[in-house]
Amino acid sequence: MEHYRFHPAGALFYVTFTIVDWLPVFVSAEACQIVTESLLYCHQHKGLRINAYVIMPTHMPGIFFHQSFTAKGPEQTLTDFRKFTGRRVADFSAKHLPRVFSEVFAEKSGADRERRFWQPSRHPVQLETEKFWQAKLDYLHDNPCRKGLVRQPEYWRFSSAAYWLVGDERASEVPLSGVVW
Repeated sequence: MEHYRFHPAGALFYVTFTIVDWLPVFVSAEACQIVTESLLYCHQHKGLRINAYVIMPTHMPGIFFHQSFTAKGPEQTLTDFRKFTGRRVADFSAKHLPRVFSEVFAEKSGADRERRFWQPSRHPVQLETEKFWQAKLDYLHDNPCRKGLVRQPEYWRFSSAAYWLVGDERASEVPLSGVVW
């Protein structure tokens, strides 16, 4: 049971999606593409706004809000996003990754499904101040550097870092939305 919730008075949230057992599924561009295409769909058809994101091999943190600027919007949309991407990436994994990945997804399934891709918790954190938002944004973008994957955050392909840090508007594979404090 998740202890963290989308606070009803909130609108802007830092959320992390983690793959069960921290399996490194997002090591292929194809798996990451499933996520970016889904974020694009949620932006175009469900009102989700993506402020920042980074797809790491084992997890994906992001800063999200809904065009209505209410808590219910991102909560429902991100639930749908998790379900859709979980199924699609688990299917991709079954075809393209070692069999042990699918075995772990089945082992972690629980009584309500035959497999589980994402860990149950999203750990939403409401962002209430510009200072707190900036700290989360910096932390999110520095993820690939802390893990030794790149020297500069903007070098990581599946991230909003190049867009926000160096102004490369073509760098992000999903539409990004600013927040005015």
